[in-house]
Amino acid sequence: MANKDYYKILGVEKNASQEDIKKAFRKLALEHHPDKGGNAERFKEASEAYSVLSDDKKRAQYDQFGSAGPAGAGYGGAGGFNAQDFGFDFSGFQGGNMQFDLNDIFGEFFGGGFQRARKGRDISVDLQITFAESVFGAEKQIRLTKSANKNRKEESFTVKIPADIDDGQTLRLAGAGEPLAGGVNGDLYIRVHVMRDPMFAKDGKNLVTELSVKLTDAVLGATHTVRTLDGDIDLKIPEGTSSGDILRVKGKGIPYASDKRGDLLVRVKVKMPSRLSRKAREDFENLKREGL
Repeated sequence: MANKDYYKILGVEKNASQEDIKKAFRKLALEHHPDKGGNAERFKEASEAYSVLSDDKKRAQYDQFGSAGPAGAGYGGAGGFNAQDFGFDFSGFQGGNMQFDLNDIFGEFFGGGFQRARKGRDISVDLQITFAESVFGAEKQIRLTKSANKNRKEESFTVKIPADIDDGQTLRLAGAGEPLAGGVNGDLYIRVHVMRDPMFAKDGKNLVTELSVKLTDAVLGATHTVRTLDGDIDLKIPEGTSSGDILRVKGKGIPYASDKRGDLLVRVKVKMPSRLSRKAREDFENLKREGL
């Protein structure tokens, strides 16, 4: 496969800014868009170039290896660069899986002068999930009542909650909003509210919890049962543990990168006795005399 010069296709220099790249693509797209009677192949070519150069990661890869791709990377059937490997599909310009929105590009420069499809009303809903669901992800059912041709219609949606979602984040389901005759459906926006957990908090990809231990256990060492989001485990408290020490439990934190997890950080809190027996006081006095 011959190398494609994406910079030349868009008519920009290799050090062009993202703003210059967007303007160049906008000009070519307006000229060649098939819906406007333009050249479909030129539009596809410009769209492919823009899909790569408008993404900093893809652009850096392209700058390093060119459209032929890195050796052995298998971008295309013969080891060349293939648009599919970058996540876009030109099998249909209206329904293709492009990584950008033409309407957004044109509207930015012309104040919405490019003809947009009429769209139904967006819907916003609130969804409450547990702390564990925010860590591991979940599937939740949402029921909505929509207006369709002046009739009320109830619909049910399954929403996939991703792992490690935070309180207040919003998920978008494209096309799940109100329908519009002669246009496209609006979108559904789901505001996620995470219930607080009395035992756990997030710290990056780690989970944090607190464990209270007796003074004697901290001094002499012990084994305690500790709750994790995966179930209870036995945790060894080393001799000489101080209040505030962190004990790390590997792989019991937040999932990330498909098969990795953070850790559970157990912060130890040593409980001081409020009252001492006469014998216990004598023992402590002896320890004090020994300099302990």
